[in-house]
Amino acid sequence: LRSGAEAADRLDSLLGEPRSELLAEFACGVKAAWGSASVPAAGAGEFSLGPVLDKRHRADLHGAIRQKFPFLVTVTKDTEMVVRGNADYRELCQLVTEKETSDFFKFLDAKRENSTFSFEPDGNKEHRKVVHHFINRKFGKLLETKSFTVVDVNHQPNMSIMVRFRGKSCSRKRPAGDSQENQDLYTAFTLQKENLETLEAISFLAAELGVLPSDFSYTGIKDKRAITYQPMVVKKVTPQRLKEIESKMEKKGMRIHNIHSARQHLRLGQLKGNHFDIVVRDLKHHSHDSSVDLRERISEAMENVEAKGFVNYYGPQRFGQGQNVQTDQIGLALLNEKMVKAVKLFFTPEDTDDPVNKAKRYFLQTEDAKGTLVMLPEFKVREKMLLRALNRYGVNEEGCAKGWLSIPHSMRIFYVHAYCSKIWNEAASYRLKTYGSKVVEGDLVCSEENDESLSLNDKVHVVTALEEAANKYSIHQVVLPVVGHSIKYPSNKVGQWYHERLSKDELQTCKFRVSPLQLNIPGCYRHILKNVQNLSYFLEGGEEGIKIEDDRLNESKMSLHISFDLDPSCYATVCLREIMKCDF
Repeated sequence: LRSGAEAADRLDSLLGEPRSELLAEFACGVKAAWGSASVPAAGAGEFSLGPVLDKRHRADLHGAIRQKFPFLVTVTKDTEMVVRGNADYRELCQLVTEKETSDFFKFLDAKRENSTFSFEPDGNKEHRKVVHHFINRKFGKLLETKSFTVVDVNHQPNMSIMVRFRGKSCSRKRPAGDSQENQDLYTAFTLQKENLETLEAISFLAAELGVLPSDFSYTGIKDKRAITYQPMVVKKVTPQRLKEIESKMEKKGMRIHNIHSARQHLRLGQLKGNHFDIVVRDLKHHSHDSSVDLRERISEAMENVEAKGFVNYYGPQRFGQGQNVQTDQIGLALLNEKMVKAVKLFFTPEDTDDPVNKAKRYFLQTEDAKGTLVMLPEFKVREKMLLRALNRYGVNEEGCAKGWLSIPHSMRIFYVHAYCSKIWNEAASYRLKTYGSKVVEGDLVCSEENDESLSLNDKVHVVTALEEAANKYSIHQVVLPVVGHSIKYPSNKVGQWYHERLSKDELQTCKFRVSPLQLNIPGCYRHILKNVQNLSYFLEGGEEGIKIEDDRLNESKMSLHISFDLDPSCYATVCLREIMKCDF
């Protein structure tokens, strides 16, 4: 951006000093007229610059005038160039300071790619709402806004509105040599985190980088408590900018590795699998199995899971293990479009008195969204998003629907997927209890063909009586549907079980589309059994820290180190449960 003196000099050179002085007088007149309530919003009429035939000269004049006088606009009538007061500038001046207004319009006029503009911190939610609406109404096709938590001059948390240019759409008239990859800036990195949910980590990163959580793409959700590594891509952030926040993120339990430019975003499920390194400490026999040598039992368990695989259940972390309300209960309420119930389930506290659960308890008792917001720590991003919307729209069915809409789509659909996953787990248990490992008529088997022209349902085949008699398929080929609107059910007792189970939850007529929340659940298929790959293990002495090669296994506390690979969407906790024959 040019300084005021540079802009003035440029105007003098473009217009000539006499006309430039007349323009300055007109600008002063516009400002003076705005002080009078009787003058129309545009100000004191128009000022003609005369005919300007050269298109480039007109563009230069436009830029110079807007930089010197951001409260003015230029209009071309045929070849004549006219200057008038900017009514939008005047309206914004009535909402924020003139300095903020001037800086905003300079930001708007500069149109620098990937740049952002932030208004001063503003603790008045209703006032921020008015500013949001003004920008969306006037510049919604060009700009998007978002409120972010910031630290004000008194080192207190406050809210600020951030503005940025919307992403470019794919234009049919793209300049020669300009590829789609250059339309957006992508930076790839590996996120290491511990004791953080994936979506929580993304919220921290987004707030620090001044972008939206939806600008991040990833291939899957990783466990909260483990030390996890996962690839991510963020849009509209340079590698250098990401490197600048590395040290700040370490304080929040994250590390950023392998930062480099990328050509496109990631998609959920776009991975070949996951690798796990697990240590099981303080090994003991099961109480009913103490007579068998522990080393022998471990070896037997490893051979068994490697040869037979394990039941491909969704793991307990999918459902919020140990919580008073599990995620699948919230998902069921959303599918039934019981929005208030879903909100109250979401805010059900645990049996502790930490700040988060105190805030949740207060909300359920009072429905005071504004008061609860003050009580919640800043890192509870999802809860705060929901509460801000509830404060604006109320704790009723419509207000709660708008509240759910205020959180990112990936977070909303997470709860519905949790319910669908629970039904699958129950179906798998029923299928194995009813038919065992035998493939029977009516079972569904999935083709391994990679023909992209085939739909998902075309790849799923219903086993016939002749195929059952011929033992054509193995249990490893059998799949069960994860419920949704585009799947087919087994045509045997398992299919009937699905219908009865959904009816129990009042979903017998559910179309698996929740229109108020913009959720669409087509469903998919999941293998009943899965194999573990590249399994290896060794035993280590707890005190000596060395591998155990002889029969001293019971002399001191031992640790079991296990490494293996699993296909996407398989759970290491489930595989480990099969190995150890216990829940944890």
